[in-house]
Amino acid sequence: MQNGYYSATGAMVTQFNRLDVVSNNLANVNTVGFKRDDVVIGDFKRIFQEYQEDMPIKNHTKEAAKYLNASIDRVPQVSEQYIQFNQGSIKPTGNTLDFALKRDDAFFLVETEQGLALTKDGSFVLNNEGVLTTKEGYPVLPATYFQNRQYISVAQENSFSVDKSGNIYSGDVAQGLADGEDPIGRFFVAQVDDIKSLIKEGNNLYKFENEEDIRDLQNADVVEQGFIEMSNVNPVKEMVGLIEAHRMVEMYQKVMTSHMNDVNQDAITKLAVKA
Repeated sequence: MQNGYYSATGAMVTQFNRLDVVSNNLANVNTVGFKRDDVVIGDFKRIFQEYQEDMPIKNHTKEAAKYLNASIDRVPQVSEQYIQFNQGSIKPTGNTLDFALKRDDAFFLVETEQGLALTKDGSFVLNNEGVLTTKEGYPVLPATYFQNRQYISVAQENSFSVDKSGNIYSGDVAQGLADGEDPIGRFFVAQVDDIKSLIKEGNNLYKFENEEDIRDLQNADVVEQGFIEMSNVNPVKEMVGLIEAHRMVEMYQKVMTSHMNDVNQDAITKLAVKA
């Protein structure tokens, strides 16, 4: 068995997986609220050592076999993929339905067909019924949602404003409530206990395990009306990663070609003659 060939093959597959991640980051460089993904590359031996205590069957591999398999055990592979939640740039839009959150661990809570989800994309709209939703049509939830299951509704003919804590008013918040303006609710500004547990599910949404894992940030200076948070992807950094991964793929391909052509040719011509 040509261990070097299998090692190069495994390493190439790892770089293909890395290319997928980098390409997805570049594709979302202008996506509002997008958070970049990254990977941790390790080897099988290190990953196995971390999890071998949790294995149902102990490792009975003989020492000689461990020595022979050493090169394969060191094949690089993606050991972990994670999301970087550092904040992107805040861009002014002047649109009263655009909102940005000024904390890495703060999210808007929305309702989808699959259940509740979190999002950083604060570019909202009003549907035909006057309900505040995302552009995909998911209702944006208020702080009182778990008490009355009601949405944020705004009369079509009225404008509204939001303060830095997420309180929503039926008029200009700068003028206060002296003119008969009434608060119509407050955003559920969600904070997650373990932000690393969030899982991307498409449409700029994040799934969480249990409702107990999130809590409402009250009286926090986090909401900016008329702004949106842009992607935290650095296109220059991603392009460097893309070029690096391409070069690694080319290098491993040359190693595989060398094994298939040169090594096999030597084995056929020289070993066969001696035999």
